[in-house]
Amino acid sequence: MRELILKAFILVFVFFSFGENKAAAQSNAPATLNWGNDYNEPGNSASTKILGLTPDGFYVLRQKMLSNMNSKPKFWVEYFSREMKLVRSEELDLKYKRKLRDFEDVLYLGGKLYLLTSFNNTAKKQNYLFKQELNTKTLAPSKNLEMIAQTDARNKEVEGTFAFAISKDSSKLLVYKELPYEKKSPERFGFKVFDQDFKLVWEKNIVLPYNDDQFTVEEYRVDEAGNVFLLGVLYEDGAKWRRRGNPTYRYVALAYMDNGTAFEEYRIDLEDKFITDLTFRIGNDGLLTFAGFYSDRGTYSIKGSYFFRLDPTDRAMTNRKATPFDFDFLTAFMSDRNKQKAAEAIEKNDVRKAPELYDYSLDELVLRSDGGAVLVAEQYYVEQDFNNFNNGFGSPFFSPFYDPFYNNRFNRNDVDYYYNYNDIIAINISPDGDVEWASRIPKRQETRNDGGYYSSYAMATTRDGFFFTFNDDGRNFGRDDGKLYTYSGGNNSVVALAQINIKGEVQVYPLSSNRDAGVTLRPKMCKQIGKREMAVLGERGRGYRFGSLKFE
Repeated sequence: MRELILKAFILVFVFFSFGENKAAAQSNAPATLNWGNDYNEPGNSASTKILGLTPDGFYVLRQKMLSNMNSKPKFWVEYFSREMKLVRSEELDLKYKRKLRDFEDVLYLGGKLYLLTSFNNTAKKQNYLFKQELNTKTLAPSKNLEMIAQTDARNKEVEGTFAFAISKDSSKLLVYKELPYEKKSPERFGFKVFDQDFKLVWEKNIVLPYNDDQFTVEEYRVDEAGNVFLLGVLYEDGAKWRRRGNPTYRYVALAYMDNGTAFEEYRIDLEDKFITDLTFRIGNDGLLTFAGFYSDRGTYSIKGSYFFRLDPTDRAMTNRKATPFDFDFLTAFMSDRNKQKAAEAIEKNDVRKAPELYDYSLDELVLRSDGGAVLVAEQYYVEQDFNNFNNGFGSPFFSPFYDPFYNNRFNRNDVDYYYNYNDIIAINISPDGDVEWASRIPKRQETRNDGGYYSSYAMATTRDGFFFTFNDDGRNFGRDDGKLYTYSGGNNSVVALAQINIKGEVQVYPLSSNRDAGVTLRPKMCKQIGKREMAVLGERGRGYRFGSLKFE
């Protein structure tokens, strides 16, 4: 799930008009949505993760939403059939010898379920990680509690934490642990790699050649051979902040291979341009595919895509290319006047005023079978409304910027947060790094003080393209005036389906009314469960139901 980072949003770049129209309301959407039974959820709880799939169904993690620091955490594992019927729900017991362990995660590894918990021993200043196998039928945990890792933890709140990554074939598990921070000392962390039966393959504590205040780990992955790869950001001036002006940071990829005995470091930059977002995937051939966005201007906007492939064994970096988006894509939703200004800025080589896209968060990198890739991103930002602050002109003070001064001065109740999830873009990149097509799905969602609970989208990949589902305002269908209404919840919302075919062509359809279904779609909890099927979740009040979305 992405972090809700409060960003500055430059209001002058809000789109004034929309050049693409949504498909007219019709019944020929290339998919069918069938909802399952209604159920009542345990009080103040929510489904948070689809854990894994079986031939007959899928496992779901549910947890209690804590209303205050003194609330008792609760977690459940549930199993649903392919008919979207709840077969079993089991609350997880976190007690052990009269002490309460901290919940870490539930993993589906090699066809088995494992409960991972931790216990912080403040006397010994150690944090212990335990695993218990869950019975896949009864969902009950085994009585065998096994410690699989430990780390120093001088401070319970910020040290001694664990994180996990599973290989694509579900044969290897990486346990990543943070080691205590030492001021002006090298960054340190530890690895433990297990096979699918939780047998230790290798382990190692790592000391990096740069200080903790210079380096931030952003992503880590493990392949089927047990090799571990990290992607991080190195801040060359020692300040963990991406500044406007000249790039003061670079991305760094690290590889730990051959059971941790071989180490490679790869420094990644793009001359005088900003790499604003970068991610990577491990291919079936063992090569690493990196892709992301770059900007001429700063770290809040994007001008084009950046792509390359890396052989971690011989350090060969191939097909490296930065490709700018074309003018029409960058200015598609601008007014004619702003398009003219953008064209003049390009002609004058005015980087500051040249068109770029703002506040896009990179979500997905899908590898193509021929070595290319598809990037998917969504425009996302948060605005703050200080509704009880008078600016001297008799009106509330509104700011799209995150300002700690106002955050500290006013209570939380004095501030409204508006969560904006807008257009989706998909960038199809050839094996040579060229952009074959760039497509945009017009979408506008704005909700208040809910963390974007019903916003954003879910995606499915098929042989002939991509499908996206999200909540939309029903008034956006059956019209041709180019106006786009904002989804903000309410009875007028519909489940929308967008399709991007292999040529990059976009169609958007209404699937069903949230009012008629009796629930509202939760896109962040939907997941592809078959070649042409997605499990979708809807909620309203304490009621919820899963549905099957099948693509033609």
